[in-house]
Amino acid sequence: MYSRSPVLPFDHQDTNVTLSYDTEHVNKLNQFLSNLNQQAKCNIIKRQEQYKQHYNMNRPNPLYNIGDLVLVKTLNIRYKFDLRYEGPFRIIKKITEKTFIIQDVKKQTLCRQVTTDMLLPIFERIYSF
Repeated sequence: MYSRSPVLPFDHQDTNVTLSYDTEHVNKLNQFLSNLNQQAKCNIIKRQEQYKQHYNMNRPNPLYNIGDLVLVKTLNIRYKFDLRYEGPFRIIKKITEKTFIIQDVKKQTLCRQVTTDMLLPIFERIYSF
């Protein structure tokens, strides 16, 4: 501002300052950080198990077989009178315990993959006269 160079903090460095590399300190620091990392992993796994138990506490565990009729939950509900479930669908393939491939009963070409939380079972009534 007044045509002179500014004096900055790193302009006056003392030549007597030396930094030493202590291998013992570095080893202790690495060991401490690895212990912290292990504790964090254990805490994460423990909390995940607690979350899983809490989530599954009141969850139903329905069993579906191939050939069962089901309804599928509608994802895009905009109004309160919209249909909440669509179908009927028939289970044609079991991928895992909770994942199925279903096929529309009316349109045989319409197939999709769903999980059990999207399904509602339909029970067929047999009438005898």
